[in-house]
Amino acid sequence: MTLVTLRLIKIAAAVLIAPIAAIGIHMGVNQMIGNFHEVIPGELYRSGQPGDAQIDKAATRYGVKTIINLRNERRGDWYEEEKASAEENGVTLIDFPLSSGRFVPVEQSERLAEIMRTAEKPILIHCEHGANRTGLASAIYVGAVAKRSELFSELQLSPYYGHIPIRGIGRYAMYQSWDEFEETIGF
Repeated sequence: MTLVTLRLIKIAAAVLIAPIAAIGIHMGVNQMIGNFHEVIPGELYRSGQPGDAQIDKAATRYGVKTIINLRNERRGDWYEEEKASAEENGVTLIDFPLSSGRFVPVEQSERLAEIMRTAEKPILIHCEHGANRTGLASAIYVGAVAKRSELFSELQLSPYYGHIPIRGIGRYAMYQSWDEFEETIGF
């Protein structure tokens, strides 16, 4: 191989690897800071497991009135802290446990949509990391409740928020659940 060929290979490799590294760095930073995002201003927010300070901020700065906890893990200190902080801030806490690794049937997604439709807004949706279950719930809200575009809905289940919708990697069941729900409600 010539020196020019080696240089071109290195440049091509850097061009291919740089975006993947940037996405990985973004995902890592998001996880470190709680993965909090405004989905629809004044209506819907999403995050990883919120602590006391994050619930205080969500209630005071964003006016959050309802928290929907999607975690199905055994309730421990994290849950007691969340429950107490929600109470202190006058925020309603709704538990809707989902498994991040199992397909969510359309009927269950429809129940979640109805809960989000009738819950006092703004809503904060969360799971442990704010990527998979939260992504599915956000997509359902954006598509079925807010009646926004298919693209905006599907972006809720994207690497930007930490979800990797690739079969065999991560929590593909959440994307499959969205896909089936989307087919049912139609866009």
